[in-house]
Order: sequence, then structure tokens, then C-alpha cells
Amino acid sequence: MKYLIVGLGNPGYEYDGTRHNIGFRVVDKLAKDANATWEDKRYGFLANMRVKNAQITLLKPTTFMNLSGNAVRYWLEKENIPNENLLIIVDDLSLPVGALRLRGKGSDGGHNGLKHIAQLIGQDYARLKFGIGNDFPRGAQADFVLGKFSAEDEDIITKQLPTACDIAKSFCLAGLTITMNQFNKKG
Repeated sequence: MKYLIVGLGNPGYEYDGTRHNIGFRVVDKLAKDANATWEDKRYGFLANMRVKNAQITLLKPTTFMNLSGNAVRYWLEKENIPNENLLIIVDDLSLPVGALRLRGKGSDGGHNGLKHIAQLIGQDYARLKFGIGNDFPRGAQADFVLGKFSAEDEDIITKQLPTACDIAKSFCLAGLTITMNQFNKKG
């Protein structure tokens, strides 16, 4: 089975380590752990890895967040991967720092990357939401998501990266429902 795992973020050194680029960090860890090499391809950086019988293409779009759908649609079509085998990893303001939630579909929740993806392929695809918190004053959302984590929050994020990778791998091996039941914490 073939899967596409997309970590959302913005390309460029100035965005490294920002809250909005948490998706890039998760797929970077997946690639590193699998000794996979990134290649500069159309609309993004790609790496290929295997987990048991799952053939996984990792993608870091270079389209910038607000046009992420271009990269997602292109690579789904090019690799002939159905939407049910797509996992988008994305930052989420509505979750506490480090909280992880896997969903099978849903709204974009105001996230511009998810909004553009939904415009091009619909809303029926899995997404792993990685909590970045929402400790910012009114009107400062853009500065917050494009800012860096505090040292305390960075520690939480670093500890959660392996779990996010486990969720992505489980999605490919066990499927959405089993993975949601195993990893989504109640409360």
C-alpha cells in the first residue's frame, strides 16, 4: 500500500523552528529515523520510506502554507495515492502545546493550509493536529504561529515528536480508526 504523509510548513531558513512548521519537524524526524533522504522535487521536498508493507512518500511542500493544496494534489495524483491514504500533519492553535489529535476529516478550523487543501481535494482526508497552544494577545495570531517556541514549550514538543511519528506509522499500518482509538486521549 502507498501512503502520502505531508508535514505542513513554510520553506526557508527564517521559518525553521516556528510553531507553524511543526508538520515539517514531524516528517523530518520520520525521514531521519528511516535514514530516508530528502530530494528537491516539484512543489516540495520528498523522501521515501517503508514501514513493513507500507510504502510511504513524505512531503514538505515548498508552496508556502497558504498554497499547500497545490503540492498535496499534485503528489496524490502523481503517485496515484487515494485520499484515504493521505495524512496531513499540521499545527493547531486550539490544542494545548504538545497535544496530538488524529481526525479522519473535518473543517479547516481557520487554518489556511488546510483551507487550501480542502479547496482542491475536499475535506475527506486524515489530519494529525499538533497542539501549539494559543498564548497570544488578540490580533497577534500571525506573529504567534510564525514565532519560535519558548524553551519550556520546546521541551514538550521534542518529547512529543516520537509519538507523532508513531501515530503516522500506525495510520499506515493499522488504519485510521484503530490509530485514533489507540492514540487520541479522552479529556
